[in-house]
Amino acid sequence: MSTIDTTRPMISVVVPLYDEVGSVQELHGRLLTVLHGLKRSFEIIFVDDGSGDGTFAAAKDLTPLILIRLKRNYGQSVALSTGIHAVRGEVIVTLDGDLENPPEEIPRLVEKIDQGYGIVSGWRQARWRDRPFSRRFPSLLANAFVSWVTGVNLHDHGCQLKAYRRECLSDLTFSGDMHRMAAAYAARSGARIIEIPVRFEKRKYGRSKYGIFRVFKVLLDVLVFHFFQRFATRPMHFFGVIGFAMLFFGGLIFLLMLAFRFFLHMPFISTPLPTLSAFFIIVAFQFILMGLLAEMIYRFAVGREQSGAEVAEIVRNS
Repeated sequence: MSTIDTTRPMISVVVPLYDEVGSVQELHGRLLTVLHGLKRSFEIIFVDDGSGDGTFAAAKDLTPLILIRLKRNYGQSVALSTGIHAVRGEVIVTLDGDLENPPEEIPRLVEKIDQGYGIVSGWRQARWRDRPFSRRFPSLLANAFVSWVTGVNLHDHGCQLKAYRRECLSDLTFSGDMHRMAAAYAARSGARIIEIPVRFEKRKYGRSKYGIFRVFKVLLDVLVFHFFQRFATRPMHFFGVIGFAMLFFGGLIFLLMLAFRFFLHMPFISTPLPTLSAFFIIVAFQFILMGLLAEMIYRFAVGREQSGAEVAEIVRNS
């Protein structure tokens, strides 16, 4: 069965790769076995995110495969977004390229999609059980915080083994490290979401690119997500509220300064009130102007497609 042709495949598998020369061929072979077993048309998309260890060379002769090589290392979010924009399938499956996400779990995700769910997210229950304090506890806290802020209750937001209906990811572009919020972003379309336990396998090749400090990055990403959820289309509501609050306090301090001067006969320079009043008023106008500028940028940017990463090469092996 040829999987890269003029017909639209049923399933698209997207895998971002960075320095995975040891696992890429085994991953491709296991994916082929699993996907052929589903007896549906499919395509496999590998996105080489500027690897320096020969990952692209190890993958370029694999068939069937769509291999996208980015000109430099943009990060996993951009690599994943690039792959998603290239898919043609009705069901999109994403997973990491280090084999910690077993491809053999894909049929269980697709089964839930067939049952009517729009998003199926994996839950690596066995992960970090051998490191309860250094990794498992921070991970539990981070996932609880993400669920609370986004309103999408998952045990494992960071698991990249997920399946989506195509429409859930339409017009979605990730940047920074926002791929961890993929399910939360996709859930905005109103799709039904379910989380299922999946196996977790320890890395066989290479070394992990993640450390404990990723937890702090996740927390920052959540704040960015929350900001864009509420204010992406109305930035003036954010900057303007802060600006008018600062203006209010600046005005109160100014009135207090006048009261001290005319009722208590205290010179202006004998208190820090003039400086505080000027500070609050100046900062207030800066926030208001930032809000206006953000509104102008948003209105000019609406409808324009974000360019994303610069692709160096695309190899299509059928």
